[in-house]
Amino acid sequence: MANLNKVFLMGNLTADPELRYTPKGTAVTDIRLAINRYYAGDNSERQEETTFVDVTLWNRQAEVAGNYLSKGRGVFVEGRLQLDSWEDKASGQKRTKLRVIGENIQLFPRGGDSSDMGGAPRQQSAPRSNNYGQSQAPQNYNPPPMPSNQQQSNDFGDMDDEIPF
Repeated sequence: MANLNKVFLMGNLTADPELRYTPKGTAVTDIRLAINRYYAGDNSERQEETTFVDVTLWNRQAEVAGNYLSKGRGVFVEGRLQLDSWEDKASGQKRTKLRVIGENIQLFPRGGDSSDMGGAPRQQSAPRSNNYGQSQAPQNYNPPPMPSNQQQSNDFGDMDDEIPF
């Protein structure tokens, strides 16, 4: 049976991130997102529900969050779920917590104006490699034009008029 563990979240930070480093020098930061959901209540009045999600970022993503994010800033997180379990020292009970391990983040401008990045430079991502060694092009990538002898024709005159289904 196939498995999939992928999460996409978009929300606002509830506090400034604190960048720290492990003893081996790996960057790590924890952020907390507030994600709002709006719906019509019983009287057709607009209702709001807020969900708080803890996200852990590692390496370069942690450094970007620590340097460019602040409380209230919008962020898009792509990641995976991880279940942490431990024994509570005070009560001796087993505890668990579900968190998101962020694998990629995108920063949003303050106030929704895409021309104002709140003083922070826009994060430009280079093509990144997926699990199969193929690279993914950035969203603003425009491939070079094909040579004229290889361009496809838009003339469908050689096709039959009948559709086979």
